[in-house]
Amino acid sequence: MTHLTAQTFSSRLSPRGRLPEWIAEAKALLWLSGPLIITQLAQMAILATDVVLLGRLSSHALAAAAIGNAVYYFCWLMGGGPTAAVAPIIAQMLGRNPDDLSGPRAVSRMGLWVAIALPLPLIPILLSAGWILGHLGQEPALARDAGRFTAMLCFGLPFTFGFQVLRNVATAMERPRASLYVMLASIGFNFVLAWALIFGHLGLPKLGIVGAGLATSSSAAFAFLVMVLVIRLDPALRRVKMFADFAKPDWPRFVELFRLGVPIGLTMLFEAMLFNAMTLVAGTFGAATLAAHQVALNFASVTFMVPLGIAMAATVRVGLYAGAGDHAGTRRAGFVAMVAGGGVVLLFGVAMALAGQQIAGLYIAGRTAEDLQVIALAALFLKVAAAFQLFDALQVVGALSLRGLKDARWPMILAGGSYWLAGAPVCVLLGVTLGWGGLGIWIGLAFGLAVAAVAMCLRFHLLTRRSVPVL
Repeated sequence: MTHLTAQTFSSRLSPRGRLPEWIAEAKALLWLSGPLIITQLAQMAILATDVVLLGRLSSHALAAAAIGNAVYYFCWLMGGGPTAAVAPIIAQMLGRNPDDLSGPRAVSRMGLWVAIALPLPLIPILLSAGWILGHLGQEPALARDAGRFTAMLCFGLPFTFGFQVLRNVATAMERPRASLYVMLASIGFNFVLAWALIFGHLGLPKLGIVGAGLATSSSAAFAFLVMVLVIRLDPALRRVKMFADFAKPDWPRFVELFRLGVPIGLTMLFEAMLFNAMTLVAGTFGAATLAAHQVALNFASVTFMVPLGIAMAATVRVGLYAGAGDHAGTRRAGFVAMVAGGGVVLLFGVAMALAGQQIAGLYIAGRTAEDLQVIALAALFLKVAAAFQLFDALQVVGALSLRGLKDARWPMILAGGSYWLAGAPVCVLLGVTLGWGGLGIWIGLAFGLAVAAVAMCLRFHLLTRRSVPVL
C-alpha cells in the first residue's frame, strides 16, 4: 500500500530537506485527491442524469423532484456528519500504528451500525415530505408528488450512508480508487434503471416520478453492494476485516462517531441552508434573476468538486501526520492542500471572469429576449463567482484539514457565524435593502465564504503553530 502513513512517509523524506518534503507532500496529495475529485464529479453526473430524464418526462415532475430533493438533502446532511467522521478517526489510528488494524476495524463496524441507526429518525421526515412541503406553501400537486418521490428514497437511505462509511474507510487507507470504480459503474446502472422505470422500458412499468425515486434507492443499494465486493477483492482493504464480529458493539467508538460527526453535519448544514435561503430570496427578484442565479450556482458547484476532492484528501493526510505526532508534517499537509485548492480554482475564476457569457450559453439557448437577459445576469454573477470560488476552496480545505485533527466543534461555530452572522445579513442588505438584486446576493455569499475561509485557515494555523492536538 503506497503512501500509507505520515510516519513512514515523513521518516523517509526527513534527510532530504524542507523543499523536497513539500514537493513530496504535494505529489501524495494529488495522488490521493485525483480519484476523489473524479468520484465527486461522477456523483454529480448521476444527479444530472436524473434531472435530464425527469425534464423529458415533464416540467411538473422535474419541479416536484427538485423540492423533494431539498427535503432529502436535509436528511442526507444530518446523517452525513457521523459517516464523514470515519475518515479522520481511522487516519489518526493509522498514523499512530499502521500495523494495528483493530481500531480501524472497530470504527468501520460501528460506522456501519451508525448507517443502520441514522435512517430511523430521518425516514419519518421523508415519509412526511408531502405534508411538510404543503404546509410550507408549495403548490398542493407539487407537494403531493414530491412526497411520493421521497417515499421511494427511504429504503435507499441506509445503503447511502453505508456506502459513505465504506468509502471513507477506503479513503482513510489511501485506496480512493475503490469508490471511484463503484461510482463510475453506478452512473450506467442508475441511467438504465431510471430510464426504464420512469418511461416504462425493458418490460418494467411506467412509474414516472415514483420510478425515479425507486431507481435512486436501487442505485444506492447497488453502490453499497458493489463496494462490499470491491473491499473483498482489494488485498489492503480486505485486511481490515470490517465485517468480522459485526454484532459486537464498541460503544466508545460508536459515541465518538456521533460526537465528532454531529458538528460536522451541522457545519455542512449551515452552508447549505444559506445557499438555499438565498435561492429563495433570488426568486423574489423575478424568473430571470432566479434562472441566472441557478446557472451560476450550478457551474460553481461543478468546479467546486475539485477543491472538495482536495479537501477530502487533506483530511486523511493531516490525520495521518497528527496520529503520528508529526507536527511539521501536519502543518505542511494542511497548507499544501490550501495552496493546491486555491491555486486550481484560480484557473476556473479566470474562465468565469472572462467567459461568463459563453458559460451561461451552455445552459440557456439565447433565442428570446428573456434568454439574453438571463445570460447577461449569469455572466455578471459569474464574475463575482470568480472570487467566490477562491474563498469557497479555502474554507472547505481549511475546514476539512481541521477535520483531520478531529476538530469539529469550533469549525461548526465558525461556519454558523460566517454564513449567518456575516454572509446572510450582507446578502439581504445589498440584495434587498439597497436594491442590488441578485448581484447583491452574490456579493454577500462571497463575503460570507471569505469570512469562513479566513476563520478556518487561521484556526488551522493557530492549532498547528506549536503542537499537534490529537482530539
